[in-house]
Amino acid sequence: MAAAAAWGRLVRGARGAAARRACSTGARARAPAAAQELQSSERGHFLLEHAAPFSAFLTDSFGRQHNYLRISLTEKCNLRCQYCMPEEGVKLTPKSELLTAQEIITLARLFVKEGVDKIRLTGGEPLIRPDVVDIVGQLYKLEGLKTIAVTTNGINLTRLLPRLKEAGLNAINISLDTLVPAKFEFIVRRKGFHKVMEGIHKATELGYRPVKVNCVVMRGLNEDELLDFVDFTKDLPLDVRFIEYMPFDGNKWNFKKMVSYKEMLDTIKQRWPELEKLPCETSSTAKSYKVPHFQGQISFITSMSEHFCGSCNRLRITADGNLKVCLFGNSEVSLRDHLRSGASEEELVQIIGAAVGRKKKQHAGMFNISQMKNRPMILIEPALMSFPLCQDALQSPPNSKQWGHTFSHWLTLRASLPKRKGKALMKNKLTGLFLPGSNPEQQWHRTTGILQTQLRGYCVFQKDPNSTFDTKCLDTSPVSQVSVDCQSREASSGSEFYTTDSESCTRIPHASDNLTHTDEEGRATMVDVGGKPDSRRSAVAGAVVLLGEKAFRMVRQNQMKKGDVLAVAQIAGIQGAKLTSQLIPLCHNIPLYHVEVSLSLDEARYAVVIHSSCQTWGRTGVEMEALTAASLAALTVYDMCKAVTHDIVIGEVKLLSKTGGQRGAFSRV
Repeated sequence: MAAAAAWGRLVRGARGAAARRACSTGARARAPAAAQELQSSERGHFLLEHAAPFSAFLTDSFGRQHNYLRISLTEKCNLRCQYCMPEEGVKLTPKSELLTAQEIITLARLFVKEGVDKIRLTGGEPLIRPDVVDIVGQLYKLEGLKTIAVTTNGINLTRLLPRLKEAGLNAINISLDTLVPAKFEFIVRRKGFHKVMEGIHKATELGYRPVKVNCVVMRGLNEDELLDFVDFTKDLPLDVRFIEYMPFDGNKWNFKKMVSYKEMLDTIKQRWPELEKLPCETSSTAKSYKVPHFQGQISFITSMSEHFCGSCNRLRITADGNLKVCLFGNSEVSLRDHLRSGASEEELVQIIGAAVGRKKKQHAGMFNISQMKNRPMILIEPALMSFPLCQDALQSPPNSKQWGHTFSHWLTLRASLPKRKGKALMKNKLTGLFLPGSNPEQQWHRTTGILQTQLRGYCVFQKDPNSTFDTKCLDTSPVSQVSVDCQSREASSGSEFYTTDSESCTRIPHASDNLTHTDEEGRATMVDVGGKPDSRRSAVAGAVVLLGEKAFRMVRQNQMKKGDVLAVAQIAGIQGAKLTSQLIPLCHNIPLYHVEVSLSLDEARYAVVIHSSCQTWGRTGVEMEALTAASLAALTVYDMCKAVTHDIVIGEVKLLSKTGGQRGAFSRV
């Protein structure tokens, strides 16, 4: 400890000199920054040169030296992430059983004396603790401590970071699992995406290098955003850390949901084959890479596929004062109880040393871990949280570009985002965007030509100019739907409108007298579309949910206990379209290049009006996909409102229009 004491005297002298220089130039406010710059550049070198032998109490039986301590400041959080807490919720520890600020500093001082030189503050959400700035300031005074870090969800970061930096905070990790604002709000059940992004930019503006962004990657929710996150490092000094989805009590871990480091790396290398591997420290948990000429870098935390137990140097103290020597271990030692019972510093060191000595060589395999009873993630390591949200319904997730405003749009309009985003949410109308995955011709970005008319009683078809079929005409009057035989007409280009009043009709293929989904013996069978030509196809469907006045007003004011009804219903509709072949037995599994679900409020009827549209390039139509989307959205509205009233009517589920295929286009007027 003599070296640390000498360093303390050196730093205090340097701080005084830096302050005097700042005052002499009229820049008194820059003195803390100058002192911190001096510390970061010299403190580490000094301690390395004068370091005492590492404490035997923090060295386990495998020779691993534990110089990194993570302290949870609270179990509480200002978000309600669906992927964070178990479905049944988390029982919070009474405040009297949580560590006080003084107890935190006492334990931190003890660990630093024994060789810990890095402390990270976690939660819950550490920045909601009122005395967090004071705790950082007290930690900064500990001689021998090189790094004070925090892991945060970023909601309060912009407001607190200047004070935290002045107090001595010199490293930041920000948890962010999506770059799409609408998906962010769906996941965390709160607004705040723009606050997190502002916090990231504030950290870079204040000189943090790098700003680490933690992203838990999970199949079915955000693995489609890997490239967007990499591109995020192009112009900012970030270290985006992709974390493998890990099992914890309550998060319904499933091997199929985990995206491995190698799979992520392969995906990224397809886009950036020049990706460079960076050197890393022996005890580092991250495998780091960099795209040449990008300001930032990316890293992979391979906790599951390639564990780093052999170089583990971490210990954890929970908010209620328990020491965990392994994140995946279920054994804990209460330092709080010993501290409050009057244990001496020597006795505490012996207790800590015994716990460290019992640390195993490595944690169990991923399948054993998934069966192990452990604390919920929110109570241990929120930076590594993962997503259980309705996983069975997320086998085929919405692509990132289907979730409202896109991330690139946010970057472009950063200054005006709060106003624009607020306006969009006020309207409660969320629409999807085009999906990637098709060639330029197939990725068509214009709504196909569905002819419309304002006249009632018309049935509109888009005719194939190269076909000569017997034709039929449908009367779409509200009284009934009648089929009238018509004589064949010569084909002509374009579309023709005919009314039943004039006993004329449009050209459509001759309708089959047999059901197409049954064989000659009447058994169910799937239609063979192998011989059909590929073509552009689209369909639009609708539905109406009559809520009644009370439920309608609660939806409009976003007061339903289950969350934002329109946002969740939109997502359910998109999911329904993509899962149609799994829900309707004889439907073909076809790629959808565009799915859009919009919901609007009709106050005159106290109703939610739903429109869905699907588009593809293929050999069969997407009417069923559009109808399924509208139906699932309507059912979701019902589910989220049924606690208020069961007097809800779902109606008007119907196909509104379609294009493509041999039978031409259809539009219900």
